Amino acid sequence: MLKNSSRNPVKAAIGGTVLALTLAGVMGSPTASARTLNITETGSTLLYPLFNLWVPAYTHSHPGVRINTQGTGSGTGISEAVSGVAQIGASDAYMSNMQMKQNPTILNIPLAISAQTVNYNIPGLNGIHLKLSGPVLAGIYDGHIRYWNAPAIAQLNPGVRLPHHLITPIHRTDGSGDTFIFSQYLSFSTPYWNSHAGYGTTISWPAVPGGLGALGNPGMVQASAQTPYSIAYIGVSFTKEVKRAHLGTAMLKNRAGRFLLPTKKTVTAAAAQLVKKTPVDERISLVFAPGAGSYPIINYEYAIVNDHQANGDMAQALRTFLSWAVDTHEGNARRFLRQVRFIALPARISALSRKQIAKIH
Repeated sequence: MLKNSSRNPVKAAIGGTVLALTLAGVMGSPTASARTLNITETGSTLLYPLFNLWVPAYTHSHPGVRINTQGTGSGTGISEAVSGVAQIGASDAYMSNMQMKQNPTILNIPLAISAQTVNYNIPGLNGIHLKLSGPVLAGIYDGHIRYWNAPAIAQLNPGVRLPHHLITPIHRTDGSGDTFIFSQYLSFSTPYWNSHAGYGTTISWPAVPGGLGALGNPGMVQASAQTPYSIAYIGVSFTKEVKRAHLGTAMLKNRAGRFLLPTKKTVTAAAAQLVKKTPVDERISLVFAPGAGSYPIINYEYAIVNDHQANGDMAQALRTFLSWAVDTHEGNARRFLRQVRFIALPARISALSRKQIAKIH
């Protein structure tokens, strides 16, 4: 039940950058080099830090196209790519079957693989990795588990002196791919949650006394840092911010029953389980993948793009930039991805993404 949100003020909190990229290299003609092409990218706050690493690097060899990047949330990224307000909608979520039926010219193109952490602010315990599961998190976010020393949490963390203090769950208020993959983890691991709240870029969060909402990943970090005894879900591209805020990071229970942190090894292991199952349109959930070594909340980071562009120049500029982004020697190189804790696309997925990029005209 993927839902889109309208434009929201998160971009004002996160900001935007306008950086020049080359049309000369894209078009390869003297007349083209004199023109400026304006491309708008908006959406995922999880993907936003990577775009802000990519754009200056791409600018260095491609002056002439201007790309305006904004972190507005995945819901806005999807809706504005569909409406034509943006040429690239960044999203942690793929579009639903219903959305694709209504918008058959839209492409969902994976650019990289990311993950999500569950973080908490418990005085005295932020330095350890508490163990949490999907059913326990569902209980916290639907209000059935109210205290940090509740039996369900204590059972997962023997020997840890948990405080008898109310938990403050924090959720995203904007249309968010982070909400999409977090609520998928709850839905796939907890039938009760799936039949009541379900999953989507926006969902009807159960009313939990004291619960808070926040805009974007920056808002989630800030709200958690300012709220003792809180819990939040945050994209891994904000790991540095999480560490600066001295928040704790949970080990999450995967489908095989193991508790893991998101590392290159555990994210790669989870992705490997589903690479061969990825369809040609690349719309697939990587959440709660099988395998003993699989971290449970990972996802493809998507560029939502209309394969019908306003003109040939725009289409070629998008094809060139997106092809650069998925190239393991360029945008998918370790020098970029390690800064946001993403991993590169496997060769099969990169090939599928290139086939989709080639459709843009």
